[in-house]
Amino acid sequence: MAKIIGHIEVDIEKCKGCVLCIETCPVDVIAMSKEFNGKGYHFMELMADGCIGCANCAVICPDGVITVYKAKGDGNMEKVVA
Repeated sequence: MAKIIGHIEVDIEKCKGCVLCIETCPVDVIAMSKEFNGKGYHFMELMADGCIGCANCAVICPDGVITVYKAKGDGNMEKVVA
């Protein structure tokens, strides 16, 4: 079985650090940054390879700051959730 490859992008300036995304990640590849955004919040970021593109983080995010991509069969990435 082929490994599912996913990727997330976060609008760090809009993230308020609620950690809901981290709690829902089944592969534990996202965490809070030690840095702050312009509003003074820690923001979440992808910390390791292994994202499966499940989109749990994007779906639960109350502010809609996460975009999820998943690799297609041809190797290109397609947007799953924005």
